[in-house]
Amino acid sequence: MTEATITPAPSAADLDRVTVLGEGRLHAAISAALASTTGHGGGAIVVASDADDVRPYPGVARRAAGRGVPWLPVRVEAGWALVGPAVRPSRPGCPTCVARRRAGNRPDAQARDALRAKWAGDLDSRPTILLTPLVSRTVAALVADEVHRLRHDPGSARTAGALLKIRLPTAAVRRHAFLPDPLCPDCGTRQDDGPHAGRYVPRPAPKPDPWTFRVGTITGREVELEQRFVDAETGIVQALVAQERGGGPMAVARLSPARTEHESHHGYGRSDDFASARATAVAEALERIAGIHPRGRRTTVRAAYADIADHALDPRTLGLYPDDWYDQPGFLFTRFAPERPTTWVWAYSFGRDAPVLVPESYAFFGPRPRDDLGFAYECSNGCALGGHPAEAILYGLLEVAERDAALATWYARLPVPRVDLGSAADRRIPMLAQRVRDRLGYDVHAFAALLEQRVPVFWVMAVDALDRPDRPRALCGSASHLDPERALRRALEDLGPMLASHLERYDPAFSARLVADSDQVRLLEHHPLTYAHPDAFGRLGFLPLEGPALTLPEVAARAAWPQHDDLRADVAELAGRYLAGGLDVIAVDITSPEARACGMHAAKVIVPGTVSMTFGHRYRRVHGLPRLPGLPRVLGHRDRDLRSEELNPYPHPFP
Repeated sequence: MTEATITPAPSAADLDRVTVLGEGRLHAAISAALASTTGHGGGAIVVASDADDVRPYPGVARRAAGRGVPWLPVRVEAGWALVGPAVRPSRPGCPTCVARRRAGNRPDAQARDALRAKWAGDLDSRPTILLTPLVSRTVAALVADEVHRLRHDPGSARTAGALLKIRLPTAAVRRHAFLPDPLCPDCGTRQDDGPHAGRYVPRPAPKPDPWTFRVGTITGREVELEQRFVDAETGIVQALVAQERGGGPMAVARLSPARTEHESHHGYGRSDDFASARATAVAEALERIAGIHPRGRRTTVRAAYADIADHALDPRTLGLYPDDWYDQPGFLFTRFAPERPTTWVWAYSFGRDAPVLVPESYAFFGPRPRDDLGFAYECSNGCALGGHPAEAILYGLLEVAERDAALATWYARLPVPRVDLGSAADRRIPMLAQRVRDRLGYDVHAFAALLEQRVPVFWVMAVDALDRPDRPRALCGSASHLDPERALRRALEDLGPMLASHLERYDPAFSARLVADSDQVRLLEHHPLTYAHPDAFGRLGFLPLEGPALTLPEVAARAAWPQHDDLRADVAELAGRYLAGGLDVIAVDITSPEARACGMHAAKVIVPGTVSMTFGHRYRRVHGLPRLPGLPRVLGHRDRDLRSEELNPYPHPFP
């Protein structure tokens, strides 16, 4: 590797140097372009290669850090010249961040890695024949302009937080913005976790009116969110696709297809307009990545529960499995032992009003190392995004309430009342149900699943009006909100698009196998497919399809939600309803730098003792939850608790 040092025209004494490292046509052209550089400015380093050679980068990074100057990589990859990203002193964002983002976004990532492993020597050293003198000079002119910007006005550099790609045959330029990767081994800057992360002292969160429960909105920010997060090469979201499904707008924000293990890990948005659906999908994608692994802080506590029990959550209160289940072949989780070390993260306990440790495997649902497996199945249950910490906690707790109410209704076969859709003041509610009937041929039923906390939760169900043998018999869904009508409308907005997809996936023979053997229900999609088969419809018979129905004003009266002017009071009210029943509410701050970049906060809310959503019947969590069998008695449906054998033995029907 050769070096050219360009000294700007004389001005102030001893201006920092611009150093060009590398060899070949690009090195020569860049050195020539920078030779005419004039004017004051700081130093910089450029490293150039006519091939796909990143080997010098670690050494260049150390050299630039030692001098306190920015550096700019330039190389050629498969017919493209890549310029950037610019690395600025003491700022995150580097070529490794970009490589990690690109690797996640490439569906062919594994094949490409195998190709590089086999031919790395050639790829690193063999120049491309497409790099003509004209193209070299074009790239060099662009690089010279970038160096000028980095020396004089770094914020204006196009490679600051971005990769420039120049197509070699045509010299067409594309810019791909990226956000620094907090898990980057070269520039990641996560702070250490500690008790400070388990303190909840939010700033005021005034509401525009008592029935508004968001203080940070994504409405009107669709363009901003897409520009910041969506890019096929380097984006958090690789692709954002919107289409009409089941009579309503639906959008999917696809996260790192090379690494995403299941379609449910992407972000989904359903609304009554496409702009809102797209923005919601991007927001949900940000929520998803925040909940997979700790991105905002570095875990620091590894200990046995027995050693930290006075300030830690007891995992046995979360609903673990009978001991012998852990010995099943292929079982994905490990039995809890108080004396066995595991990793913990700090959270806030509303019951203790103090920081508390919770297992990292429960706070984050991403894959675990084999020496630190989780004790039970956990997903994005209780994860939420908001414009304020209180907002994220409120919606996380509402999701816990939704899943708990729907699953408790299922496992305890609670006789929940039917709801009169025609009683809604919001006329979109009956319209949504009628649209499903008109377009898809399904009747829509709704049931109010209010438990002892009186949170408005609705179970909705689409049933084939003609009982056709080649069509799914039923599909279930649920939603919650402090405003009953918004909860029901959200459930119905989800139901139509889900049903359209359900119709495409339905395989009667496969569904029959799921009905015959519940252990074959292993994935998220298996649950609704089980109840697509007519032989499983009888399992839903405890839901009243006819007879008296509650009006939505009656549901609102039962919920009896007080009016507050600050969102913190809504959080205190909702958490207080759980505390009053002896259930703690625990909030984990899972805010990632990516969410923080758009002013968002993320939380994972845990309520030990409630029923959590699981997918795969063998991973259902109904043991060690004394509240569950007691709910029929507490709600006045029985005069005794259910016996364990009286709990519903079948897989739940929810997607």
